[in-house]
Amino acid sequence: MTHPAPAATPMAFIRAMVAAYDKYGADPSGALERARIAPRELRRPDARVTAEQMEAFSEAAMRELDDEALGWFGRRLPWGSYGLLCRASLTAPNLGVALKRWCRHHRLLTDDVLLSLRVRGDRAELVVEEPRPIDPRFREFCLLTLLRYVHGYACWAIDSRIRVHAATFPHPPPPHHAAYSLMFPGPVHFDAPAAGIAFDAQYLALPPRRDEAALRAMLKRALPLTVRQYRRDRLVVQRVSELLPAHPTAEALASALNTSVRSLHRQLKDEGTSLQALKDRVRRDLATDLLARTTRSVKQVALAVSFRNEKSFTRAFRQWTGDSPTEYRRKLAPCGRDGAEVKGAGARIAR
Repeated sequence: MTHPAPAATPMAFIRAMVAAYDKYGADPSGALERARIAPRELRRPDARVTAEQMEAFSEAAMRELDDEALGWFGRRLPWGSYGLLCRASLTAPNLGVALKRWCRHHRLLTDDVLLSLRVRGDRAELVVEEPRPIDPRFREFCLLTLLRYVHGYACWAIDSRIRVHAATFPHPPPPHHAAYSLMFPGPVHFDAPAAGIAFDAQYLALPPRRDEAALRAMLKRALPLTVRQYRRDRLVVQRVSELLPAHPTAEALASALNTSVRSLHRQLKDEGTSLQALKDRVRRDLATDLLARTTRSVKQVALAVSFRNEKSFTRAFRQWTGDSPTEYRRKLAPCGRDGAEVKGAGARIAR
């Protein structure tokens, strides 16, 4: 039995689009009917719509008003404007260049807002500045939608969910502020200096995985990218590997990644691996380092990488490398060992 999707999108966003109809002197009744939104619901402050209703009304409004900005700016952005930004960014060698192109080309569409990409160490930030005031009827919806546009496109381009570390907005928390955690998982801060999202800068090095044919297909239904969260995360394998020494169980890893154990296993499966395979890889790398760079006995190395005895460790090590620990160490003998302890060599990885 298929259950209907929950209504979680605040009606305030629909009201902001209805305000665009008012700005242009147009009638929203046809779009409301297509989206199955009763006009009386617009007046309910706590009303919600489904993602499908939001998508249907957004597309109808953009097409009927011929404004993908939905009244936010001093002039219309005709239907297809954001498709041009997607196309101009798609040929970039990596996501960092793609986002810089997006920000630069967005200024050709309008200078009412300025988008910029900033990188500080391992943290990247996409920031929206407001050189001139945005009509209060549109400001909240404009800022959050701009961020969702860029974030959704970036996820699609590299075929990976980009985990948002934090989102900021330069206005007080609205009555429906709880809905922001659905759109921007992670801490959300209001009354900030500017609107923006922060994420891991490592995503910027990933190359786009899409071509022109994929872009044409996506543009036929681009709005879901701004309404729904992207599922798979291409950095999840790297993150799990980095976190395993300090978080050796599935429960601890899931908590550190702010996800569920089930979701963690599903994401790893999507990337063609498993938690046990990653644990074995971390144990193998630690074992080979200990054998190559220390004088610990094979038994001591086995215990350090969470094997109960030398026999089971030797059997696993041979599967990993094709050699026993002793044979592996003997082959390295001509290179010599410095006797230094490997940083983190005491970490325990649960099997």
